[in-house]
Amino acid sequence: QVQLVESGGGLVQAGGSLRLSCAVSAPAFSNYAMGWFRQAPGKEREFVAAINWSGGSTSYQDSVKGRFTVARDNAKNTVSLDLNSLKPEDTAIYYCAARFGLGRSAPIQDRGARYDYWGQGTQVTVSS
Repeated sequence: QVQLVESGGGLVQAGGSLRLSCAVSAPAFSNYAMGWFRQAPGKEREFVAAINWSGGSTSYQDSVKGRFTVARDNAKNTVSLDLNSLKPEDTAIYYCAARFGLGRSAPIQDRGARYDYWGQGTQVTVSS
């Protein structure tokens, strides 16, 4: 059973920073590409960032490029998302997701439907 648990959300002022973490309980974590998504009230879920099995390839939504950084630690089965220069429009529930690919073959995906497992989410609130 694969489980994902996010942490690190909170309330921060505009311009501030947060680090989100996602702990993944799964055998052979390196077989999973990982993604971060967010959903604001009244809006659809949207892609934020993704990282391949090695961390050597990443992808970001245009609005967070240069402000957010995704990384992973395969030895600790964790993926992180550093949020810097936060804006009120970054307020949302942030979810991590995992996509399995046998033999480390899972490519980066920006479509939520391509992911196999999801965490419960962590709230990020940015005040102006």
